[in-house]
Amino acid sequence: MGETKEMRRKIEDLRRYLYDLIRQNKNLVAAEVVFVSQELDKALNEYDMIVKKQIA
Repeated sequence: MGETKEMRRKIEDLRRYLYDLIRQNKNLVAAEVVFVSQELDKALNEYDMIVKKQIA
């Protein structure tokens, strides 16, 4: 259970950071915005895999 909680925290941190970057840059294709978005995608995919393993 700790692993899912840790991943949810990481996801929320990345999401907040991404929103802040977008507000600052006003540019959705800025290199840093794209990078953080990709990191968020990876974290969401990892979280999905963890949850699926717990269900199985």
